[in-house]
Amino acid sequence: MIVGVHPLAGFDKLLHYRVPDTMRDGVRVGSLVRVPIMHTLHLGIVGEIGAPKDFPVDRLKTVTQLVHPFPALTADLLGLARWMAGYYACGLDSIIETMIPAAVRRGAGLKQEKSLAVAQPLTAEELTALEKRAPQQARLYRLLAQQFRPQKKSLVLSRLGITAAVVAALVKRGAVREETARIERIAYADDHSTGELVAAQPHVLNSEQATAVSALAATIAQGKFNVTLLHGVTGSGKTEVYLRAIDAVLRAGGGVVFLVPEVALTPQTVARLRSRLEAIAPGHRCVVWHSHLSEGERLDGWLALATGEARVVVGARSAIFAPVQNLGLIVVDEEHEPAYKQDETPRYHGRDVAVMRAKLAGAVALLGSATPSLESYANAQAGKYSLLELKQRVDARQLPHIDIVDLRIEAAKQRALPSLSGKLVRAMQDRFEKREQTILFINRRGYSSSMQCTKCGHVEECRHCSIAMTYHRTDETLRCHLCGDQRAAPVRCPQCAAPEIRWKGLGTQRVEEAVKRVLPRAHVERMDTDTMSKKNRFREVLAQFRAGKIDVLVGTQMIGKGLDFPNVTLVGLVDADISMHVPDFRANERTFQLLVQVAGRAGRGDRAGEVIVQTFTPQAEAIQFSRHADYAGFAAAEMKIRRDFHYPPTRHLIHHLFRGPNPEKLKFFAEQWAKLVEKTLGARVDLRGPSPSPIEKIKDEYRWQLWYFTNAVTKVVPELAKLRADFAWPDDITQVIDVDPMSLS
Repeated sequence: MIVGVHPLAGFDKLLHYRVPDTMRDGVRVGSLVRVPIMHTLHLGIVGEIGAPKDFPVDRLKTVTQLVHPFPALTADLLGLARWMAGYYACGLDSIIETMIPAAVRRGAGLKQEKSLAVAQPLTAEELTALEKRAPQQARLYRLLAQQFRPQKKSLVLSRLGITAAVVAALVKRGAVREETARIERIAYADDHSTGELVAAQPHVLNSEQATAVSALAATIAQGKFNVTLLHGVTGSGKTEVYLRAIDAVLRAGGGVVFLVPEVALTPQTVARLRSRLEAIAPGHRCVVWHSHLSEGERLDGWLALATGEARVVVGARSAIFAPVQNLGLIVVDEEHEPAYKQDETPRYHGRDVAVMRAKLAGAVALLGSATPSLESYANAQAGKYSLLELKQRVDARQLPHIDIVDLRIEAAKQRALPSLSGKLVRAMQDRFEKREQTILFINRRGYSSSMQCTKCGHVEECRHCSIAMTYHRTDETLRCHLCGDQRAAPVRCPQCAAPEIRWKGLGTQRVEEAVKRVLPRAHVERMDTDTMSKKNRFREVLAQFRAGKIDVLVGTQMIGKGLDFPNVTLVGLVDADISMHVPDFRANERTFQLLVQVAGRAGRGDRAGEVIVQTFTPQAEAIQFSRHADYAGFAAAEMKIRRDFHYPPTRHLIHHLFRGPNPEKLKFFAEQWAKLVEKTLGARVDLRGPSPSPIEKIKDEYRWQLWYFTNAVTKVVPELAKLRADFAWPDDITQVIDVDPMSLS
């Protein structure tokens, strides 16, 4: 038996090996194996069975080990890896490594626990004799004889202060038996006891939900590939539609992948799925999958899916690579979120990869959002995707009232730039007196965005990156959020020695401090990457907030979407301009999405909600359209601009980044490369650049960039890859190709 193996050894080439007779029955396409390359063993994935004609079989080396008795990659995942390698211009080995958790690649073992129990009762005479001859053995026997079930061995040894030799003696005698059992590490196993929202019983559907559920059921019953965009306003009951679709797939024997954009949203989604699964399909498992899990949790979850023991997985973007068997449905919740885009190799987009995996598996991809990406909406308008709409909130609840506060007027009133406007402060105080909750959103962590001398204008910048450092007041430090460098905040200007150096701009810390001044009796919590670094801290804070123990929650984008808290009646957007005035053609789209999504956190219970938006540009289209949650109006206006300038989704965009320590050398090679591309590809790409990146230096490396606009990514990317391989790049210049980038920095 001959197999072709994709080795995880830093190169993309299919190598052929002979399979020994002892492994013949276990090796299949997708199996994880160890194979010799030169004089070293490397992991690899079996990509094909058999060899080309006239292949020199006699000289083949032999597969050394079959790591797992079942395939590590399903057929659709293997096909997906090959597609990604071509589309995203990256190595197949890097994609396979992304798909298979590190613990699985290493062949890590399962967690096992030993327990002790009485095997053969001793007579009174035997026990008396044992006490005289071996008193420690007697103590152990007496303890076990008093228990109704086997006891954990390590706990018994610790409690009695005895050694394993004492146990071994009793086991040898036959008086005690030692049992070994697998201990499965299940992520979020205690969700139901932490106060997370559950949804065991299906809700009564309104007419729009019923129509959507019926359409999805018919699509799922066909058993064919389909992409459906579920466009529903915030609070319209999209989750219930997802759950009904999952129910239909499970009843048909299929598997499900459920993607959420943020790890913070996972506990709430897991609680809902697990409780519903218990109600409709007892015994079904829901595996959690994201980067914050322990290695053991990832391993056990992967094994449960790979063996078919579990058929549902929920998690962040990497969950799209979970080895779900007989895949029937992929749900991509909040499909518009930039968090689905990976910012390191392989630079894939979770939503787009989900669509391709569904195509390869013959499954249904269900994309849901209150503010769909223009790419998905354009596909729906063009008929490539099916479109289902939920225009009303459940139980006829009203969308929250949105007030716009003009910070220009507010600054003139207070004779200073305010963190919280008078209107927002009064509204917060009113909610606190009524024992209702408030969410304040500002998409910038730290105390303020920079420190600047008001006398000479000097701004404290990072020594390694071309950006201002962020001031963190809790420990009086300046931090760079790109490279992680930090230093003590100065008390005098380093440039002119004046004491007038002050912080400038807003961050979550400064907003939290302002809230505590105006609401001294309130319990205020801050939620950003600085405070949420501890494992499970997300769950703890959200559980406290749901239980009403937190009055005001201040946070960044991690609290801006998907979360459902019925007692939240006020949402404040402290600075709506942060995402708007940046050099990015998606700035308006992101601002509109952010405003609508954050506003949707208010009024999800029986009481009406209110949203207060603070901005210096109240007339901006993104803000005006968001006031009425007018997605269609915004999309029409924004799509006209995209068509006029030929920006996505009218064409694909490819970003080519060059990095190096020497700016002149970097510029020279970027220009030479641009000339080669223009000469070779001609009219197939519209070339923009080269030019310095908006952030010109990060981690002591300068950055230049090129942009390729094209209608044919699958034709252009292979040619770029071939040109790049043949080009004489210096060793100190790194270049990265990013297809369909979500950031222009």
